[in-house]
Amino acid sequence: MSATAGVLAAITVPTNEIPGLLIPAFRDTVIMVGIVMVIVAVVGVPLGAIVHNLAPGGLFENRTLHTPLSWVISIGRSLPFLVLMTSIIPFTRLITGTNIGIPAAVVPMSIAGIAFFTRIVENSLRGVPSSVVAAATAAGGSKVQIIRTAQISEALPSIVGGLTINTIAMIEYSAIAGTIGAGGLGYIAVTYGYQRFDHQVMIATIITLVITVAIIQVVGDALVRFLSPEQSVRSARLPSKV
Repeated sequence: MSATAGVLAAITVPTNEIPGLLIPAFRDTVIMVGIVMVIVAVVGVPLGAIVHNLAPGGLFENRTLHTPLSWVISIGRSLPFLVLMTSIIPFTRLITGTNIGIPAAVVPMSIAGIAFFTRIVENSLRGVPSSVVAAATAAGGSKVQIIRTAQISEALPSIVGGLTINTIAMIEYSAIAGTIGAGGLGYIAVTYGYQRFDHQVMIATIITLVITVAIIQVVGDALVRFLSPEQSVRSARLPSKV
């Protein structure tokens, strides 16, 4: 250990001050992930429906549009988040005017989250029985009505389950975003746990992240169970002819 590292190791946060350090960081993480997940849900659901229905057998099949759109989404999914975050710094700075802090983290997290969630929505819609779509079509529903009342409604439990997974992934990404000074628990882990070798802060941060993820998973699973019994009822609720 170098002399500098030895000095930093000696500067540890007293145990009674750790909550005062973690609570504001936890709040920043919630704000960051909350903003991202709103953007992801608002963009990802309709985009997933569009990609699904542009594919062969979809409501408005169009290979010319489906292929490049699918490739763009696949590229967004395949890039490791740290690579994506650093590679779009000029774009992030153009959008937010900065490349540090929560605003700078929201841009790459949203891009990664939208790509991930779009695929989840697409796969969820792919699992909807064709008979449900056929019945909605026979009932005279428009394409928008069919997507809303037959496809998305039938796939809602699966979509909510995917949203839970995506939220947990965004918490992980927010920790990585701490490396660019985005704030939150990731920044605390890097600054105090890694750079200062403060094991107490690192352990407290890990425990906070584990509990947070566990709560989100429990809530998400409960929502899926709550929505699943209604699936058969939603399947029978066909759009009226307009």
